[in-house]
Amino acid sequence: MEEKKKEKLDLGSTSCGMKAELAAALSYVLGFVTGIIFFIIEKKNKFVRFHAMQSIILFASILVLQVIFIPILWIPVIGWLPLIAGFILWIILLIKASQGVYFKLPGIGNIAEKNAAVKQ
Repeated sequence: MEEKKKEKLDLGSTSCGMKAELAAALSYVLGFVTGIIFFIIEKKNKFVRFHAMQSIILFASILVLQVIFIPILWIPVIGWLPLIAGFILWIILLIKASQGVYFKLPGIGNIAEKNAAVKQ
């Protein structure tokens, strides 16, 4: 049996001095805060800028929705579902970014892609 090898895509160099996969994954670690940090410091890698912008948009949106729907959060099970879904999504995004996958969320991913243009 022949073992198929996954080819590692060259995601290019980063201006922050770390691997693109690591920088992209770190942009999700503290939600929109690390997304903002990596979006500001990364000037030349579109992969990192995309994940940083996606992190900013996603987690800022989640924060706004949590503030709006605070009373619902106190309802057992129903109120916890958005938090659990957000946590699972956070884990998936961390894993995908660390694997070098250009993982676009519906809607948010398109906006992030448009705003992730590399600055010259």
